[in-house]
Order: sequence, then C-alpha cells, then structure tokens
Amino acid sequence: MSAGFRDDLDADTLAALRQGCPAALARVYDAWAGVVYALALRVLGQREAAEDLVQDLFLRLPRASGRFRGEAPFGAWLRRLAANATVDRLRERRRLLPLDEARAELAGRAGDDAARVDADVLLRRLSPSARLVLLLHAVEGWTHEELAVLFGQSPSWSKSLLSRALRRLRSGLPATEVADGLADSH
Repeated sequence: MSAGFRDDLDADTLAALRQGCPAALARVYDAWAGVVYALALRVLGQREAAEDLVQDLFLRLPRASGRFRGEAPFGAWLRRLAANATVDRLRERRRLLPLDEARAELAGRAGDDAARVDADVLLRRLSPSARLVLLLHAVEGWTHEELAVLFGQSPSWSKSLLSRALRRLRSGLPATEVADGLADSH
C-alpha cells in the first residue's frame, strides 16, 4: 500500500492507530513512510537525517493522531506534521547539511544527462529558509498561505523569499535552460 499526501486514511485504521495498535501503525507506515522520507531528504539533504526524522515521526504518530480532526485528508495532515518536524530539525541544527547523498539519490532516478545542472551546487546558494520554501512550494505544492502558517509569517513573505530564491538560482543556470523555462516561478 502506497499513499501520497493527498490520500486519506480509513476510519477503522485511524481509530486503531489512536489506540496504539501496532498493526495500524504498520499500515500507516507502509503507506506514507516513503513520501515523508522523500520530503525530509529533499529538505535535510542527508539520508541518515531523513531516516531518523521518519522514525521519530512515526514513533510519535499514535499519540499525535489524536490531534487529527479530519478537516483535510490524513495525508495532508501528515505532510504538515512532517514539514513541522523538518523545520524543527533545521532549527536544531541551525544549518543544512551537504546535499551529496540527496544528489546521488536523485541522480540515480533522473538518468545520466551530461548537460544537467548540478542541483546541489545551485541549492547550496540558498539560505535554509529559502531552500525549504522553494522545495515545499515547487516540489510539494504548498500554497503561500500554508507556508505563512508554517513559518509564522505572511504569504507575501514566502512569495518574496521564493522570488529571490528563484532569481538566485536562475543566475547559476546556463542561458538556454532559463530560456526553456526550467526556472519559471510559481
């Protein structure tokens, strides 16, 4: 069973999860651990840190699931929980770790393209906040309103930060890639 952040959880599994049922936790883990890991890896940039975050998040999930109100799909609630946990990790570390492992992981999936821009080098040009806003907005599909709530800022703050981040990334892209629209803003 594989779920995305837009998927929901059936009521029986949710009730069992809230009661601490190991089988329910295993079902939820099997369904969502992959997407939580992918989010954590993109933001934290290190496989071990992403694995630790996933483990910690799912160990706390039975207790945390009591706060799920069902106003959105379970996956969307879990995405917010994962993003908050990731932001907390960034605050603890006060800096991002190198993205070498994330780059290797993505390169294995993306194929071998000699003209490909080294995403690691480009992303390192950004501050941790700018990198997180860019990844959450462009990759995970978060709205500026959602980012405002997550960071305790206004939507215009995330729009401005995203705009500056994209401008900075564009300055490092070959002219043909910028012209092809690979660095378009959202």
